[in-house]
Amino acid sequence: MALTVFILRLAVLILVLPLYLLNFLGLWSWICKKCFPYFLVRFSEMYNKRMASKKRELFSNLRDFAGPSGKLSLLELGCGTGANFKFYPPGCMVTCVDPNPNFEKFLIKSIAENRHLQFERFVVAAGENMHQVADNSMDAVVCTLVLCSVESQERILQEVCRVLRPGGAFYFMEHVAAEHSTWNYFWQQVLDPTWYLLFDGCNLTRESWKALEKASFSQLKLQHIQAPLTWELVRPHIYGYAVK
Repeated sequence: MALTVFILRLAVLILVLPLYLLNFLGLWSWICKKCFPYFLVRFSEMYNKRMASKKRELFSNLRDFAGPSGKLSLLELGCGTGANFKFYPPGCMVTCVDPNPNFEKFLIKSIAENRHLQFERFVVAAGENMHQVADNSMDAVVCTLVLCSVESQERILQEVCRVLRPGGAFYFMEHVAAEHSTWNYFWQQVLDPTWYLLFDGCNLTRESWKALEKASFSQLKLQHIQAPLTWELVRPHIYGYAVK
């Protein structure tokens, strides 16, 4: 099986050789950072239509984690274009973190369309190092379709625990690896290296639930589902929340 995966990976590499050459020359990352936000606008619109009921269910108890003042301070990690904004409760104070500064203009548009929120600031930073965000300063942290592309899930979750106040919650919705005995997992393995380049560091084969189970949360509520998406490769999902 491993040999078959290797041969098919090699065949895919040959088919998209110009992409790998651009990456070798150091040009692809720059192109991807510039272009990926435009792709994500379209993808997020489709994703929200198909996953709206799950997102509403996921964020239905966000208000329960508001601080003593009654205000909810929320940090969205890997905010992208602000596709989650419409699911947040009115009055929510939102801080956005993303390593790609090219998302800012799309965020401004999303903020204008979601006047029920109080936007705090946009921080250009990787989730593994959010030193601009104070310890124990957030009631909730949200992360959707992000753990698939971060450098270190363990360090991300350590940072999440650092910025969350005691009793705060971490919300997640992520595509993950399929069951190992399935054809879907076989093709995830074959296409993973090329997918990683095409979609700005996204991995198809991450078992993100394992990192969540190992993190230092006091509670973890996690569900596995097959998302109603067109692309079979990203249908396996986990979603839920964890309490610090």
